[in-house]
Order: sequence, then C-alpha cells, then structure tokens
Amino acid sequence: MGIYLSTPKTEKISEDGENAELRFGLSAMQGWRESMEDAHTAILDVDEKTSTSIFGVFDGHGGKVVSKFCAKYLHREVIKCDAYAKGDLGGSLEHSFLRMDEMMKGARGYRELMLLEEKSGKAGNSHGSANDESDRFNSAIQTEGNDGNWTEVGPNSDYKGPSSGSTAVVALIRGRNLIVANAGDSRCIISRRGQAENLSVDHKPELELEKERINKAGGFIHAGRVNGSLNLTRAIGDMEFKYQTDLPPDKQIVTCCPDIRQVDIGPGDEFIVLACDGIWDVMSSQAVVDFVIQKLPTAKTLSSICEDILDHCLSPSTRQQEGCDNMSIIIVQLKQSGGVASGSADPSL
Repeated sequence: MGIYLSTPKTEKISEDGENAELRFGLSAMQGWRESMEDAHTAILDVDEKTSTSIFGVFDGHGGKVVSKFCAKYLHREVIKCDAYAKGDLGGSLEHSFLRMDEMMKGARGYRELMLLEEKSGKAGNSHGSANDESDRFNSAIQTEGNDGNWTEVGPNSDYKGPSSGSTAVVALIRGRNLIVANAGDSRCIISRRGQAENLSVDHKPELELEKERINKAGGFIHAGRVNGSLNLTRAIGDMEFKYQTDLPPDKQIVTCCPDIRQVDIGPGDEFIVLACDGIWDVMSSQAVVDFVIQKLPTAKTLSSICEDILDHCLSPSTRQQEGCDNMSIIIVQLKQSGGVASGSADPSL
C-alpha cells in the first residue's frame, strides 16, 4: 500500500479553464503517501480544426513515471490517430491506450521514462500535468520534431517496458458527444438532473469477465489481487503481466485495453467528474454529485470545489486505508445543458 508520511502533504495543484461550451476545474493532492504518483490532463480545444476537449486522470502505482508518461503523450496520440481524423473518437481513444504500452518499450521508451523520472525528482513530488508551463502541449508539438519516431536503435533497444503502471480514465468531448475510455479503477461519472450515472466500470479482480481473462491467460487471483500482487485488472504499463507473446493486448493477464462508453449530452446533463480511486474509496458517485451541486451556487471556481472534496476525503490519520491515498479530481461543467438540479438519487451508487 506504500509508505505513509508522519503528516499529510495538503498543498494542492489546482487549475481552471473554460471555452464557449465547457468550464473545468481540477485539483490534486499528495496526502499521506510518501510520493505523488497521480497525473492528469486537461486541454480545451485540443486541435485547431474541431472544438474538441480532453480530460484525463492517471493514477500511478509502483512509481510515478507511467502516469506522467500518459499525461504527456496520450492526448497527442489521440489526435494523431487516423480514426480521430475520420471522426471515430472512441477508436482514437482505444488506439491511444494501446500506444502508451507500445511507446514505453525499446530505446526511446526507456529514455523518455528515465527523463520523466529525473525531471520529477528534481521538481520534488510534483503533480504530472499535460498543462505544465514547461511542457505546454502546443509548444511541445512544434519543438519535438522526432515526436513520431519511437523505433530508435541503440542502448536498451530490448527494453520490455516498465514494471510500474497506471490507471487511465479519459473523457473526450466534441459538441454534444461525450466519449469515456477507462482502464483501471479510476472513474468517470455524469450528473443528470442531480442523479449520478457511472460512465466507467472499476476494473477489479472480483469482476467475472476480468477473472475469466486472467485465468485464460495463465494468471490467478489471490487475496483479491492479480497474481497476489495487483489490486486492479487493467492498467497501462505493468509489463510483467503482459508477457504472453502469443496473446493480443486485450487477452493479457492485465490489459491496457479500455472500456469505451459513448453518450449524447442532453438537457439536464450538468457536469462530469473524473477522479482516482482515492476519491471513490471515500465517497460514492452520488455523494460526489450532491457535494458539487451544494457548492456550485456559491463557488467562485470549480477548482475550489475540487479542493473542498480533497479535504473532505483526507483521513485524519493512517489508521484506515480510506482517505490516505493520492487524490486527483476534475470537474467539467457542461455550459449549454440546462441548470443544475438539486435532487439526490440512490445513495448506493
């Protein structure tokens, strides 16, 4: 479960932004954990041709480099994909998840991961973000002329990829279309007239479909963990669980292949929330929706609501696991979908 600090680090990295269709706020906090292994992406108008925005939360385990790698590169792979150009947004998201595992192998993958590790070490326990001033998306695209070259030959060409990993939950919004891709136990929800609806499934070992894939690939579940080690069943990275060369990525013990959910944004759809399991271990989907609705009328920014949720979830001690994890959350308000409702739904959500 990682090493806990004697006192939690409650400093937060927060951000807000908006365009004609959306406004978002986010916040991330290290909390009781010895290091910050979460990362995130929040980019409005991710390309110049369409009004498309992308948001993602990446919860690292066993290290921080995979989540940071995803925050840096996943959105780039989305918009470079042929499927994206053809309007197949779900296909472009699935492609980008698969590309993360591919790109982290070999000489270039090894070098990029080492650079991210070095950068994060110099910066301390910083929060990986696609919006860091030193790594702004547009400038990175212009300055990294070899961005597409991931087949370098040289030292570490036989590198199989990282043993650490990361969850990934990503939402792509274009007009009234919302597409969510998820691998792992981070979660995306939507508030529809005050009722929470899950737009992703938490990939845990107790799920029957996950068990079936794991067993067929030669793995096992012990004490609620994959091969007695990992407490989730889908992730980017974690290459020690993806060694079956005769199996495709979606059949491996642990797979990076995401579930894809596409929904039409309609009247009464107020906001979506993406967050790591550090939030969902403490609050239900409906509890988060109720919390946001209560705060919205008086909150000056969405990031301030995110910060309040982090403080609410933080445990006063490490005597219990809930509330002791890294925490990251993004709220995306849908401007043209009607007013915010005040009702509550089934608290069991």
